[in-house]
Amino acid sequence: MNLKDQLDTSKLPNHIAIIMDGNGRWAKQKGLVRVLGHERGTKAVRKTIEACAEIGIQHLTLYAFSTENWNRPKLEVQTLMKLLVKSLKKEIKTLQDNKIKLTAIGSLKDLPKKAFDELEFVKEKTKNNEHMTLTLALSYGSREELVNVVKELLFKVKNNIISAESIDESIINKHLYTQNLPDVDLLIRTSGEQRISNFLLWQIAYAELYFTDVLWPDFSKKHLIEAIKDYQNRERRFGKTSEQLT
Repeated sequence: MNLKDQLDTSKLPNHIAIIMDGNGRWAKQKGLVRVLGHERGTKAVRKTIEACAEIGIQHLTLYAFSTENWNRPKLEVQTLMKLLVKSLKKEIKTLQDNKIKLTAIGSLKDLPKKAFDELEFVKEKTKNNEHMTLTLALSYGSREELVNVVKELLFKVKNNIISAESIDESIINKHLYTQNLPDVDLLIRTSGEQRISNFLLWQIAYAELYFTDVLWPDFSKKHLIEAIKDYQNRERRFGKTSEQLT
C-alpha cells in the first residue's frame, strides 16, 4: 500500500513544519558520540522528505539549526556545519528526482562560507522544481525574525515609504523570512519535548501541534503518517464554532 492510500488526500496539511529533536539523546542511549546521532538524523530527513513528496505535501519546513544552537560546544557546531555541506551535496539528487525546490530561512549570513555557498548552489539548482518546497530553518530564531520585521517597518514609516496605519497582518507577512510560504498547518516535534523553541511563532498561530516521544533518528514514514492521521482527525475551527463549520 502506498502512503497516499493510508490518508484522506482531501484533508492533507498544506504546510508541515518539524522540530527535529533527539539526535543527541539517541546517540547517548546507544553509547555513541553526539555527532553520530546527527549523522543518523540525516537519514530521517531523507525519509521524511521523500514521504512528504509521495503523499503530496506542498510545503515542508525543517528546523535544522537555531540561533541558540551557536552556543553549543564549538566542535559540535563545526561538525554540524560540515554535516550540512555534506548532506546538501548528497541530497541534491533526491531533490531533483522528486522535483523539490530548496529554500532556506534565518540569518544565513552567519553560516560558514562553505555551508552558505553550498546552500546557494543547491537553491539555484532546484529553483524551478514545483512538486514541493523544502525549507531549511538555519541560524533561525523567530524572535530575531520578528525584531527584524519591526525594525524594517519602523524604517519604512520613518521614511514615508508606508504609513503606520497601513500596517496589518498582510504587511507583516510580507516582511517575514517566510513571505513566500503559507502558514503552518501541522507542527511536529519529536523526542517527547513539548516546546516550540522559538520556531515560527507568528506562522504557527493556528497550526495543529503534534508531539511524539520518538527520537528524530528513529522517525520513520510510519510516524509521519501517524502524525498526519492525527491532524486529519482534528476539527480546525479558526475561532468559529463547530456549528458554523457544518
